[in-house]
Amino acid sequence: MSTTADALPRGATAADAHLETKPGRWITNWNPEKTAQWESVGKRIARRNLIWSMFAEFLGFAMMGVWGMVVPRLPDAGFTFTADERFWLIAAPGLTGALMRFLYTFTVPVVGGRNWTIASALLLMIPSAGLAYAVSDPSTPFWLLIIIASLAGLGAGNFTSSMVNISFFYPERVKGAALGLNASGGNLGVAWVQFTVPIVIITAGGLALDRAGLIFIPLCLIAAMGAFFFMNNLTCARADIKSFGLALAEKNTFIIAWLYIGTFGSYIGYANTFATLLKSEFPEVSMKVVFVGALLGALVRPIGGWLADRYGGARMTMIVFTLMCIGSLGLVLTLEQLNFPLFLGLFLLLFVAAGMGNGTVYRMIPAAFRARAMDPETGQLDPAKLVSARRLAGGCIGVAGAIGSLGAFFIPRVFAEAGIVGGFGVFLGCYASMLFMTWYFYLRRGSPMSIANV
Repeated sequence: MSTTADALPRGATAADAHLETKPGRWITNWNPEKTAQWESVGKRIARRNLIWSMFAEFLGFAMMGVWGMVVPRLPDAGFTFTADERFWLIAAPGLTGALMRFLYTFTVPVVGGRNWTIASALLLMIPSAGLAYAVSDPSTPFWLLIIIASLAGLGAGNFTSSMVNISFFYPERVKGAALGLNASGGNLGVAWVQFTVPIVIITAGGLALDRAGLIFIPLCLIAAMGAFFFMNNLTCARADIKSFGLALAEKNTFIIAWLYIGTFGSYIGYANTFATLLKSEFPEVSMKVVFVGALLGALVRPIGGWLADRYGGARMTMIVFTLMCIGSLGLVLTLEQLNFPLFLGLFLLLFVAAGMGNGTVYRMIPAAFRARAMDPETGQLDPAKLVSARRLAGGCIGVAGAIGSLGAFFIPRVFAEAGIVGGFGVFLGCYASMLFMTWYFYLRRGSPMSIANV
């Protein structure tokens, strides 16, 4: 039996929207492409779902970043781990996070966006409670800490499930802006946790690292309750599992995944290691400045998408990697001078470039596959090939997103193995290769993608 009371905004009726709903806040005939439905109630329903989905994603990103703030203070709390072990604790969420990003792609179509947002928010209470327990006792063994740190990777999955969910709520003409806002709002979770943790862990009696985990508990409950009361499930949400298999057979998928390691992987990897590097090189500087880099990176992501829409994703991505080459080269040449303003400025350049790159590379994905549906002679799109291109782009987004998030694992491990200067030397080589590949495959005259202005 249909009902509307649990799904429609106040004052709206099913007759206005032509919506059919079922218990459990399921909407059975959602179609945002219908102007009447979208303008009458659809826009408000989509906005409401976006807000609460974004909040759960925000907490997920915060969970991914919390160990990056806790680890530098472990020696102050009595833990005697080696530098290599501390870098493992920072890297562990990135490894499991890549797997979660892939698995969470399928959860929304299976159980519903509202239902999974509730579940994913509550799941974050496991690593947060584990963190609070583990860091309260310096005798906690390393193996237990590494397991708990790995569970923080659950937060990475929140990004994927949120993006998948919100993509079903918005019409094509505004979907890019909605997803850009959703991603940027989620990225702000890293900056929030970096700003908050240094404040909450300091007490009159000394250091209270357990608070870094405890602050998540009430927020996870709020996110779950908000999703329960205000979000909806859509019966039209369907998983295109075959698209992932198709995307895995495409060269473009892995080229773009490599580029996304350079942008998103750098953003989350540098965010998680910034506090440790700062404490190592400039112990006299307060950790309260750490959040600035992640904040700037999150805020400029929509700008990167906008610039890519205006000037082309590949062109803007080349500019991004040029800036990242400059930033990493500058750090290689100047780190030994121990000049904090210069260190901070170059690091912020990397954060801004990586944040913009998150938007530019995402813009490249549909454009790169769309180019395959274009006749090089006439410039016309083949409708049948365009449908296939959209499927490939959807699969590529899932695969590239999972692979790209591995930067959160690789960056701490490279610093652990090669040192800080050596690490930035490695990253310089990687960014140079990404710059070349962007030009060669997507901008070089005569390349398959150059005709489509990717």
